[in-house]
Amino acid sequence: MATSRTNSTPAADLLSKVPEVTLAFWVIKVLCTTVGETFADWLNGRLGDNLGRTTLAVGALLVIALIAQFRVHRYVPPVYWVVVVLLSVFGTLITDNLTDGHDVPLTNSTILFGGAMLVAFGAWWLSERTLSIHSIYTGRREAFYWTAILFTFALGTAAGDLIGEQYNLGYGISVLLYAGLIGVVAIAYWRFHLNAIAAFWFAYILTRPLGASIGDLLSQPRTPTADDPSAQPGLGLGTTLTSFVFLAAILCVVVGMVRSARSQSAPAERSV
Repeated sequence: MATSRTNSTPAADLLSKVPEVTLAFWVIKVLCTTVGETFADWLNGRLGDNLGRTTLAVGALLVIALIAQFRVHRYVPPVYWVVVVLLSVFGTLITDNLTDGHDVPLTNSTILFGGAMLVAFGAWWLSERTLSIHSIYTGRREAFYWTAILFTFALGTAAGDLIGEQYNLGYGISVLLYAGLIGVVAIAYWRFHLNAIAAFWFAYILTRPLGASIGDLLSQPRTPTADDPSAQPGLGLGTTLTSFVFLAAILCVVVGMVRSARSQSAPAERSV
């Protein structure tokens, strides 16, 4: 689902800190959300299955990436997508901390993060009177933007686990469910003229549990283990292979974005 920037000024387009919403945007977004699920599990295993330690480590990297993102004055693909990947991982770890570390039911965490997301959107709207991602050219708007995205990732993790695991729907059916819901949003946008901003955020929120379900489907064991006998079966590829294949795919798409942007800007520079 692509949206245009017809409501923004040319100056705003140049200053916007986020990418154009194209097919490549949605592809890399799903890749990032998948990595958020599997890489969080992989990293936690490498740090001694200590969710608190893993969350602090990823949180520190996220702070560094956000500082870099706020300091650049335009959309820089590598910087932007590193932030998205780290936010995806961090959002997963927040939910896992509540569920595994503090025994908070997934139903409660889903409601909690859903409410926090709505508060973030509400505060953004009351302050700026727009939720358009094409208006992200001030520090305050960017702060609202990244806060809302963090809560969409945490919510998506909680809701995805709630549907796929606690309600025993399974990862494969969950993938089809969330893909179908995104399809409904796309039809509502293209056929029934759903507001572009609303359509974008509905689809953005749904890509998180879609990616998480894809990650779990690929990485989880084919049969339940002694540590988690009630776990839903996956394809058994493991978190290492799944994480690094998807990270490599993200890198390839970002490189493609950079090369495409350079090739498009080259004729304009020659004509000056």
